[in-house]
Amino acid sequence: MNTELPLERRAALHAALADPARLAITDTLCTGDASPSELGERLGMRSNLIAHHLRVLAEADVIIRTRSEADHRRVYIRLLPEALTALAPAALLRAPRVVFVCTHNTARSQLAAALWQHRSPVPAVSAGTRPGPRVHEGAVVAAHRHGLDLKADRTAHVHDVLREDDLVVAVCDSAHEELPRTHTRLHWSVPDPVPTGTEEAFEDAFAQISDRVERLAPAVHPEGTP
Repeated sequence: MNTELPLERRAALHAALADPARLAITDTLCTGDASPSELGERLGMRSNLIAHHLRVLAEADVIIRTRSEADHRRVYIRLLPEALTALAPAALLRAPRVVFVCTHNTARSQLAAALWQHRSPVPAVSAGTRPGPRVHEGAVVAAHRHGLDLKADRTAHVHDVLREDDLVVAVCDSAHEELPRTHTRLHWSVPDPVPTGTEEAFEDAFAQISDRVERLAPAVHPEGTP
């Protein structure tokens, strides 16, 4: 637990996480975001129980709700940064490769793969569901600003990249909602920096993705390792 948090805040976090069902929810959210219905499916909980536990977690400032950029009727649940500091993934994932996917493969998925390659021994690539012709200049500049080498001319379609045993991380809502449920998949609801196009937007996306990579990388091991 982060001891720099006020005592009352730490107590509220402990109380919210004392219930096994709520701990199962936060375990699930440690590595990716999920809608309430997705949480119910994964954990075998009825919708009214999920709603109750999410309300308790929200009141304790453990989670936040964000609306999908693609389908505005959908809501995704994510852990707040302070809760992420207090928690760690409960289970390890094994995969020969990680594939980061966004819609156009021009920003978020490219940044995620570049960050991952500096953090994990597990190989990573990126792809798009509707890839654009080039990586956005703002993503290239943001990557270079942080010492990462990102090429502007490399985009790919997910169908040309994906293998059966890949771990897929959808880094945008649209890709998450489009992709078939045929692979092990996580979802990070990261806002698209391209429509805004500002340095601040790309820096914010970079920071969010970097935090997610730091959280997930220790939990993903190459296949065949003990």
